[in-house]
Amino acid sequence: MYELKDYTNAINYTKEPLLDNEDEEWTKKYPPFIVNKCLAPFPDTILLVNEINQLHHLDKKLQFDFLLNSLRTRKRYAPWLKAKKLKNLEYVKEYYGYNNEKAKLALDLLDDEQISAIKRKLYKGGKNGRS
Repeated sequence: MYELKDYTNAINYTKEPLLDNEDEEWTKKYPPFIVNKCLAPFPDTILLVNEINQLHHLDKKLQFDFLLNSLRTRKRYAPWLKAKKLKNLEYVKEYYGYNNEKAKLALDLLDDEQISAIKRKLYKGGKNGRS
């Protein structure tokens, strides 16, 4: 209960007004920043998410209702980066001197053997890689 997927499904697909019921926990547990981050990768939502990010001082219920009533019904899914991929992303960024976006593209092109070679070259020694 009160999970992120409930909020995002309500905004994207079911259009269920979760924060309008008597249970105040729905409002207390609503994470506006995370919901906005989940909706940001899509071309049809980016402008509305940007708008609500500028209005971060508004009540959680108002932010939720804005997204609920402004976005068209559609299944939207974007996978989260796993912790292992994030660590590999840092290696690629350091090795090539790339920013986040370029490093993500490069990471998609590299295989496990190439990533291992990059890790070996960047290994600094010491306990936990510290020198």
